Amino acid sequence: MTGKSRYTIFVIITVLVVVSAGCDISGKYEKEEAAEIQNYLNSHPELNYEQKASGLYYLDEEVGTGELAVTSDTAYFFYSGYYLDGTKFATNWGTTDTLVYPVNERWLISGFDEALTYMREGGKSKIVVPSKLGYYDYHPLLYDIFLARLVPGPGADGK
Repeated sequence: MTGKSRYTIFVIITVLVVVSAGCDISGKYEKEEAAEIQNYLNSHPELNYEQKASGLYYLDEEVGTGELAVTSDTAYFFYSGYYLDGTKFATNWGTTDTLVYPVNERWLISGFDEALTYMREGGKSKIVVPSKLGYYDYHPLLYDIFLARLVPGPGADGK
C-alpha cells in the first residue's frame, strides 16, 4: 500500500468518525419519548404517579399488607404490559401461573425490578417505564403488577 493510499484511507475514516459523532439523533427521540410520557400522564390526571429519581413513574393502586420486597427475595407476580396507547403486548393475568423472579437481581428490565422494591406482598401497582429503564428502544411502557407472593431470599427454582 502506498503512502497516498494510506493517507486517503485515513482521511475517509476521519471524515466518517467526525460525521457520525455529529449525528446524535438520540436527543430527538428522548424528547419525543418524554413528550409521549407527559401526554399519557396529562390524559390520566386521576392517576397520581410519583416520579422516582431513576425516571420511573410509580403508583400504588393498592398497598399490600405483607412484607416489603427487598433485593434477592423471590417475587411471585402477575402483570400486564401495555404501550402508552393502551395496546397490550404481554400478560399472565387471568392464568394460574405467576411469574417467579428474584427481586432487583437484573432478571427483569430495570424499571420493573425497581418497581418491585417499592411493593409489599399483596399489593397492586402501575408503572410507566421510560425506555432507558426498559428495552432502550424509545418506547415507554406501562405495566400493571400484582405481587401475589413474596418469599425471603432466593427461591428454590434456581432463579
